[in-house]
Amino acid sequence: MARYDPSVIEPKWQSAWDKSGTFLAKRDETKPKYYVLEMFPYPSGRIHIGHVRNYTMGDVIARYKKSTGHNVLHPMGFDAFGMPAENAAMASGGHPKTWTYENIDTMVEQMKPLGFGIDWSRMFATCDPEYYGQQQALFLDFLEKGLVYRKNAIVNWDPVDMTVLANEQVEDGRGWRSGALVERRELTQWFFKISDFSGELLDALDTLDDWPAKVRLMQENWIGRSRGLQFSWALTEPSHGIESLEVYTTRPDTLMGASFLGISPDHPLTKALEAENPDLAAKVAEMRKGGTTEEAIEKAEKLGADTGLRVRHPLNPDWEIPVWVANFILMDYGTGAIFACPAHDQRDLDFCRKYDLPVIDTFVALDDPAPVEKEAFVPPKTEKVKWIDHFAGLDEAKGQEAIDTTIDWMEAKGLGTGVTKFRLRDWGLSRQRYWGCPIPVVHCDACGVVPEKKENLPIELPEDVSFDIPGNPLDRHPTWRDCTCPSCGAPAKRETDTMDTFVDSSWYFARFTAPRATTPTDMAEAEYWMNVDQYIGGIEHAILHLLYSRFFARAMHICGHLPEKSKEPFDALFTQGMVTHAIFQTRDAKGRPVYHYPEEVDLRDGKGFLKDGTEVEIIPSAKMSKSKNNVVDPMNIIADYGADTARWFVLSDSPPERDVEWTAAGAEAAHRHIGRVWTLCDRIAAMDPNAKGEGDEDLLREMHKAIRDVTLGIESFGFNAAIARLYAFTNTLARSKAGAAAQKQAIMTLAQLMSPMTPHLAEEIWAHQGGEGLLADAPWPVADEAMLVENTVTLPIQINGKRRSEITVPKDMAKEEVEKIALADDAVVKALAGGQPKKLIVVPGRIVNVVI
Repeated sequence: MARYDPSVIEPKWQSAWDKSGTFLAKRDETKPKYYVLEMFPYPSGRIHIGHVRNYTMGDVIARYKKSTGHNVLHPMGFDAFGMPAENAAMASGGHPKTWTYENIDTMVEQMKPLGFGIDWSRMFATCDPEYYGQQQALFLDFLEKGLVYRKNAIVNWDPVDMTVLANEQVEDGRGWRSGALVERRELTQWFFKISDFSGELLDALDTLDDWPAKVRLMQENWIGRSRGLQFSWALTEPSHGIESLEVYTTRPDTLMGASFLGISPDHPLTKALEAENPDLAAKVAEMRKGGTTEEAIEKAEKLGADTGLRVRHPLNPDWEIPVWVANFILMDYGTGAIFACPAHDQRDLDFCRKYDLPVIDTFVALDDPAPVEKEAFVPPKTEKVKWIDHFAGLDEAKGQEAIDTTIDWMEAKGLGTGVTKFRLRDWGLSRQRYWGCPIPVVHCDACGVVPEKKENLPIELPEDVSFDIPGNPLDRHPTWRDCTCPSCGAPAKRETDTMDTFVDSSWYFARFTAPRATTPTDMAEAEYWMNVDQYIGGIEHAILHLLYSRFFARAMHICGHLPEKSKEPFDALFTQGMVTHAIFQTRDAKGRPVYHYPEEVDLRDGKGFLKDGTEVEIIPSAKMSKSKNNVVDPMNIIADYGADTARWFVLSDSPPERDVEWTAAGAEAAHRHIGRVWTLCDRIAAMDPNAKGEGDEDLLREMHKAIRDVTLGIESFGFNAAIARLYAFTNTLARSKAGAAAQKQAIMTLAQLMSPMTPHLAEEIWAHQGGEGLLADAPWPVADEAMLVENTVTLPIQINGKRRSEITVPKDMAKEEVEKIALADDAVVKALAGGQPKKLIVVPGRIVNVVI
C-alpha cells in the first residue's frame, strides 16, 4: 500500500489543472454563469490561516458550481495602494512599489499551493497603471455626470507628517505615526455625491434577501433616514449680519426642554465671532482637536464656550436661552446648529452638568415621574410616556406619535417645516499621499480646474520620489506636478492629492469581468458575468466598502459601464467568522508581555513550555494578530500535513459564520482522516473486481443519502455539516461488507463529495480508481430519489409501558405479520415465559405494545 504523500500528490494535481486550463473563465452563452468572489486581500507580505478559511469557502462554492454545469468565474487580485507601503518605505528607505509587488509575489507563491480553483490569468493589483488608469477614466466620467465635485471640508491634519489622516489614524487626539497633536483644518477636497443616492441605497436594502440581516441593518443605520423639523431661533440682537439661527431636530417634541442653542465650532457665526474674540478663538481651537466623525466626537470630552449671544424661544419670545459653541456638533449634518434638551439626551445632559446649565424635563415615565439626575431619560419611541404641559396638548403618548404631532402642529402654525434628512454624508476621496491613484485633473490659472484628456491616461505616479521629508512627495516633484493645461496649453499644475483607497476596492468586482479591457469594463462581458452571485468577506467591511461599492455600481451604470441589473452588484453576501488561536506570552524584567509564536511552544497536559523549559501564560481563543505572534503560517501546515488538511480543518470545526480556533490537535486529526480515506481507497482498489459481498443496497442507499446531505450542506454554506456527513459516510464505507463494485462506486462518490474541500486527495482517489479525466471536470453526483425512500421501518417494542426492544420490518408489512415477528423477539419471549400476552397492539409505522 502506497502512503499518501501530499508533498508529491498536491503539486502534481495543481500542475494538471494548470496544464488543462481547468479554471480559466471564458464567456460561454450556452452555460449558466456563476461568479464567486472573495474580498481581495491587502498585500501585507504573508497570508495567514484566516486567508485560507476565507478563500477555501469561496473555492468550495466555485468547484461545486463548476461540477453542476455552471461556467464559473473565480478571480483573485490585490488591494494594493495605501499607507502601509509608504510607512514601510519611510522605515526602510525603499520604495512603496517595490515593497508592494514583492509582497504580492510572496502571497501568490503562498496561495497557489493551497489548490484554489482561481483564474490566475485575470489577476491584477489596484496599483497597476492599467487598473488605476481606468479608475481615472471613471473619475472623469463621474465628473462629467455631476457625481463628483470639490468643496471646502474639515479634515484631520497631522502638522508633523503634513498629511490628512483618516479618523481611524487619530489616537487620543494625536497622529498615529507622528504622535503630533492633530488639527482640524479646512481644505479643498474632492467628494463623490453619494448622498444623492441615500434614499435609493436605503430602500434597495429590502431587495437584498440573500444578505445577512445584521449587515443590512448596519447599512440602514449608517444611511440613517429620519424625519424632523427645521425652524429658526431669532437672535435677540443681530450679530455679523445674522438675525436668526436655523436648527434641524429629530425630536421637536422636546422643544420646551431647551436649555441652550449650540452651534458647531465650524459654523459661520463661530468663525465670525472668534475673529474678534481671542479668548473664544482659543477655546474653539481646542475644540477642533481630535477626530471629525460622529463616533470620535461622541467619545471626546464635551467642550463648550458661551458666545454671549442669546436667542428667543420660538414658542415664547420672552424666553431667552444662551448660544454656546459645542465640540460635539457637526457642521455637515443638519444646519450645524441644535437646541439642547439635556433631560432627554445624554450628550446634552453631560454638557449641561459640566457648565451648570438648566435641565428641564418635558416628559416622564408613566410609572416613575422622578426628574432626571445623572442619566437622561431616553425611552424607545414606541414607549408611552407622560408629557409635562406639552404645547400641542399631548398627555400620555408614544414618542413617535409626539414627534409626528409636533411637526404637524408647528407646520400648521407656520413655525417650521417637516424635513426628511439622511445621516449619510458625501464621500470625501482626497488623500494627501503618494501611494494612491492620482486624481486626473490639472489646475490652470486661466481655465481653473480642468479634467485631463482620456487619451493621456493613465496619469502614472512618478517613481523617483523621496520620503525623507514629511508630507506628500508629489507636492515637491516639479517634473511630475508641473504640466500644461489640456484646455489652453498654458502652464498648469497637476492635482497632487490621490484617491482614497476605498475607491480602488469599490469597482474591482466589475473589472474582473474584463481585466484587460481598454475601457473600465467591456459591456458584453459585464452583461454576461455580472452580478457577483456569491460575495464572501469579513463583517468589518459591512458598512463602508459595501456601501461605496453599491454607489459605484449605480454611478457606473449612469456612465454606461454596467448594465441596469448591476446597480446592486452582489446578489448574495456571506460574512465569515475569524480564525482564532491561543496567545502564548511570558514577561520581561519590567513585567511587559513578550509574545511567542505557536511553533516555539511545546504543549503538554494543558500547559505550554518554551524550549528552555520556561512555562508560558496561555490566553485562549484570541483573534490572530501579528502583533501578538499568535498567527499560524499556512506554509508550515502545508509542509507538515498538506494543503488539504488545512482546507478540511478550517471548514470542519464550526459553522462558517462563526469563529474557529486553530489547534495543532485539530490539524493532526484532520490529517489522520485524510490518511484514513486514502487507506480505504487503496484497500478497495486492491479488491477482486468480481468479489461479491453482502449489503450492497444498504451501502448504496447510504451513499445517495450522503449525496443529498452534502449537496444541501454546500448550497446552504453549512460546510461543517457537510463534512460531518462525510465523516459518517466514511465510517459506513469502512465497515461495509458489500461487494467490490458497490464499494468502488461508493469510494469514487466519496471522492466527488470531498473534492470541493480536499481537491488533491479527491483527484488522486479518482485516478487510483480509474476515473475518466480530471475529477475537477466531472459532473456532481445526483442522489437517486428512489434510493432515498425508506423501504423498512424500525418499531420500538414496549412491554407493560417500558421500551424493551425494537424490530425492523418492511414498511408495508401487514399487522398480522408484524405481530408474529414481535412475538418471536427474544425480549418478548423472555417476558411471556411461555404464556400469552394480555394485549398485543401494533400501531403501523410507529410502535408495538405488549401487555402481559
